[in-house]
Amino acid sequence: MEAFQDTKATRQVFSLKKRIRALAGGTSASKTISILIWLIDRGQSGKGEVMTVVAESVPHLKLGAIRDFRNIMVSNGYWDDNRWNDTSSTYTFADKSILEFVSFDKFGKAHGPRRDILFVNECNNLEYNIVDQLITRTKKIIWLDWNPTHEFWFYTDMLDKRDDIDFITLTYKDCINALDKNIIDEIESHKWNKNWWRVYGEGKLGDIEGRIYTGWDLIDDIPDGGRLERYGLDFGYTNDPTAVIGIYYCNNRWMLDEVVYKKGMSNKDIVDTFKQIMENDKSKDRLVIADSAEPKSIDEIRAYGINIQPCKKGKDSVRQGIQLVQDQPISITKRSVNLIKEYRNYLWATDKNGKYLQPNEPIKGNDHGLDAIRYAMETLGRLKQEENYWDRVFKDELLESKGIKKIINKGK
Repeated sequence: MEAFQDTKATRQVFSLKKRIRALAGGTSASKTISILIWLIDRGQSGKGEVMTVVAESVPHLKLGAIRDFRNIMVSNGYWDDNRWNDTSSTYTFADKSILEFVSFDKFGKAHGPRRDILFVNECNNLEYNIVDQLITRTKKIIWLDWNPTHEFWFYTDMLDKRDDIDFITLTYKDCINALDKNIIDEIESHKWNKNWWRVYGEGKLGDIEGRIYTGWDLIDDIPDGGRLERYGLDFGYTNDPTAVIGIYYCNNRWMLDEVVYKKGMSNKDIVDTFKQIMENDKSKDRLVIADSAEPKSIDEIRAYGINIQPCKKGKDSVRQGIQLVQDQPISITKRSVNLIKEYRNYLWATDKNGKYLQPNEPIKGNDHGLDAIRYAMETLGRLKQEENYWDRVFKDELLESKGIKKIINKGK
């Protein structure tokens, strides 16, 4: 693993001096990486401080800040397994400084011990009263970072009301010397879409009206009464991940759980994954709805005994499917980190003048889990919410293609 390179972004981070140091920025702008490098440098400086990295959930920390922290430490030859406590997610530096990774998703949890340094990662995903309490209980320095997809409490309750804030905006150009050319090319390929480019290319404040899905709730887990109805599958391999999403139903609400989100999966890998998860949750023969653009893969997976069927596509099927999903009350588990990121960043495409394309079209690319959801939910007919309707439908459900047709017919 190569050592992390010094970048303009990192130098800007180290130049900030005020108590609250806030970083907005686009994709691949090195916001989180640069702050973590600062924290590592601070932890090695002999100050013996307690530093806390906060995010909205433990899965977000594990797949984000914790992974990045470990990669930085390993690549620079600093990591010592004996100093990492996996149970408490804390690293103790040689001078006894402690870096801890903690999730605060409720106001009551923020009334914990005080600290010297605070870093709230993707702070726009936490409520202001939680962050305000954490700031109040921090003695020295506070770091905040976020993608500026829309206005939130930093802009309305902090920026113009305090004089102890350093606020900068970073973009991919601030760390361009450390980025792979393929990443740069991918980012710049979106220049034509003004809505996306404003936020993720230029790091400027965006407009929430451009988001396709809103109003989904985050839940800790699928409740005991949650009924697994089927799985949605979107194929990927080299450049895109394979995404598998579990679709549950409980209390007149749909609940989504990310099962797989991984690149490089062969069809046999997908089969093995399904056999394992179906054995673990006793969902043998649960229906899988997959992208119909991969008929050969579907046939091969079915040959291994997985009950898999293609989704149905046709003229305007994407927009109709999106509208169908938009109309549903939906919750998503906090461990579904990649799906949550897709949900928050799924935007309608615009032309170079910022006008939405007509008819509406979503920006393709970061939508693999969302596509899997759409495939699965479209097969559930009109998605009526009456409890006795669903009891009747799923009691009689046949796990064959004709069974899908039967459900759709019942929903009419």
